[in-house]
Amino acid sequence: MDQLVQVAGALLILAAFAAAQFGRLDQHSRAYLVLNLAGSAILAVLAYAESQWGFLLLEVVWAAVSLWGLVGTSRRREPRGAH
Repeated sequence: MDQLVQVAGALLILAAFAAAQFGRLDQHSRAYLVLNLAGSAILAVLAYAESQWGFLLLEVVWAAVSLWGLVGTSRRREPRGAH
């Protein structure tokens, strides 16, 4: 079961990457950042459970950067009715 969850997490990250490379998603879009955050968070949990410290470091940083970008995109959005 862990392997299926691990593959799902990797597919989320790879889907975002492929979509960006083929011009389907902007790397600053919410969808791209959410896919990266979800995938890296899944992989981080599994890395922690399996004591894979290097992989955990990679995935935690990946998730943190994705979250930072997501917060940044939320802050840049103009509130509704603010004209």
